[in-house]
Amino acid sequence: MILSVFITIFLAGCDSRYLILNPQGAVAQKEYQLIIFSIILCAIVVIPVLGLLVYIVLRYRDKPGNKAPYRPDWDDSKRLEFIWWGIPIIIIGILGFATARTTYDLVDPPEKDVKPLTIEVTSLDWKWLFQYPDQDIATVNYVEIPKDVPVQFVLTSDAPMNSFWVPELGGQLYTMPGMAMGLWLQADHKGEYFGSGANFTGEGFAHMNFKVKSTSTKEFNQWVKQVKETAPALTKADYNSLAKQGLSLEKSYSTIPKGLFQEIVIKNGGQYYSQHHHMKNEDMKTMNVASDEQTHTQHEHQEGGK
Repeated sequence: MILSVFITIFLAGCDSRYLILNPQGAVAQKEYQLIIFSIILCAIVVIPVLGLLVYIVLRYRDKPGNKAPYRPDWDDSKRLEFIWWGIPIIIIGILGFATARTTYDLVDPPEKDVKPLTIEVTSLDWKWLFQYPDQDIATVNYVEIPKDVPVQFVLTSDAPMNSFWVPELGGQLYTMPGMAMGLWLQADHKGEYFGSGANFTGEGFAHMNFKVKSTSTKEFNQWVKQVKETAPALTKADYNSLAKQGLSLEKSYSTIPKGLFQEIVIKNGGQYYSQHHHMKNEDMKTMNVASDEQTHTQHEHQEGGK
């Protein structure tokens, strides 16, 4: 009864104002279930402890006529120690198992029978660049995805490390220079979702927000066609301008320079790039060759400077 009251009070505000408690996709739903499960397990410990605190204070306080046993020499109880050590250890074990299982589940796409969409994400100062390699388009500070389709966000940074987060669709993941991190998300409903950079990166950090628009597959294809027909192309010069510190409005680009995302990863290190299962074989070969060429060039410069 007490546990039910606690959960009811704690979750009374679980509406759209609390984004992390308003899951709108398969990934977010799994994480939400883990949060609720963790709360219940913690309540099993917290509520009895608080109850015992109140009971001991009332039962053993010094007052006239208190007949509670007075045992000043008592200092040990194997039974009590077994209880207050054993129960938390069991709970931590259960929580650890549930967390590990959910974490490994989220490594795979939420829907295995649907062809996924790949979006390459680059965090900049202080804006987000989204590249759609299969559609050959790009956007800045907004991203559009079809509902019920798993989306593989491949994350990197061409600025200080940041964190990519869409609370209603799933957990956050760091964007780091020289690394390409994979994050699966999926929207199960049409709508617009709030996204942000969740890691402090300097003066413009508070403005590093973006929106995720979920539409039907038909509407998504129409949007791609519209971008291809109406938006300008993204050139290397345009990217270099975006990479400079400053804010930006939402933008769309009808084409993207081939290999731009790979170049961004390479110039910041890139040695971890080929370890990610989501990359195509030809991309990994290109990355490895480019990385070897870069290393060879660096050695030549070093030898020439001696």
